[in-house]
Amino acid sequence: MNDFLTIAGKDYASRLLAGTGKYRDFAQTRAAMEACGAEIVTVAIRRTNLGQNPDEPNLLNFLPPGRFTLLPNTAGCFTAEEAIRTLRLARELLDGAALVKLEVLGDAQSLYPNMPETLKAAEILVKEGFQVMAYCADDPIQAKMLEDIGCAAIMPLASLIGSGMGILNPWNLALIIERINVPVIVDAGVGTPSDATIAMELGCDGVLMNTAIAAAKDPVRMAGAMKKAVEAGREAWLAGRMPKKAYLADPSSPLAGLIGS
Repeated sequence: MNDFLTIAGKDYASRLLAGTGKYRDFAQTRAAMEACGAEIVTVAIRRTNLGQNPDEPNLLNFLPPGRFTLLPNTAGCFTAEEAIRTLRLARELLDGAALVKLEVLGDAQSLYPNMPETLKAAEILVKEGFQVMAYCADDPIQAKMLEDIGCAAIMPLASLIGSGMGILNPWNLALIIERINVPVIVDAGVGTPSDATIAMELGCDGVLMNTAIAAAKDPVRMAGAMKKAVEAGREAWLAGRMPKKAYLADPSSPLAGLIGS
């Protein structure tokens, strides 16, 4: 069945996007990316060597752009100006790559998105030809504003970055999914495969995760578990769950025609 995730006009077979930070080394990063099946992998431009430091290991030698779609992100940026400058640099380092992940943080403790700065940066970047995937609060109004600006995907947090707390507000996510026409990808807060499955069962188009895999005792094995979880959640969404019936039992086997009745 051809069930692709389409972002900015390009189809992807995997609905699991993965970050490349916090691994032991680049070799483990590559092994985890292979195990989770991610085709889109995020790269923190301000923290990762993509060739700007010739004397250090280069991530591109382990995750070649021909095999993966590298998604530069603005992790660590706290203003629109910082984020815009970082993504302009990324475009130079990655031979004009236009697909980017925008995140503008509000403070260093919570890493919660600064939405006024995010909206400001998104508007400028879209005008400059970037295909912006925007990390945002789980606010359906501001999510719609990002879509109206022209963002290629909306990426609401499930809970705080790196917290592993899972989906704390499924109702807001459901509102965003209902109102947004571009892909909605849960970003931040996933801790377990069941979290990823729930996101997909809600109707999200994909899930992005990093710490949930990289901080596991066995990152490569967890990567494989996350792959299965996202696939199972998507299948469940497509299949359509049974309706909930409060205080009403419905036996799996019919009661009529029982032997001896």
